Amino acid sequence: MERERARELCASYAGAEETYPFGERTAVYKVGGKMFALVPLDADPPTVSLKCDPEWSEALRNAYDAVRPGYHLNKRHWNTIVLDGSVPDDEVAELIAHSYALVSPKR
Repeated sequence: MERERARELCASYAGAEETYPFGERTAVYKVGGKMFALVPLDADPPTVSLKCDPEWSEALRNAYDAVRPGYHLNKRHWNTIVLDGSVPDDEVAELIAHSYALVSPKR
């Protein structure tokens, strides 16, 4: 998945806001004031950091070299995914949806 596609997906969720609390080079996506994705705009290769259920995080890290503990984040609850094509686009999209669901306000 390309960086811009990941950004589009993050921004497409109801109530999602693109913010820049860490400076102009990192897009942070929030819902209800809580972060669910971070996308560094100048990372090479591109990455996206997403919140994830801890058990699923471990399984993903074992399955893909491109899934690593969250960079500068709680390593138990966050993954950083290198967007190098080794994680299928549909799985990255599913992980974005999962991260959003974990932090979105429950109705």
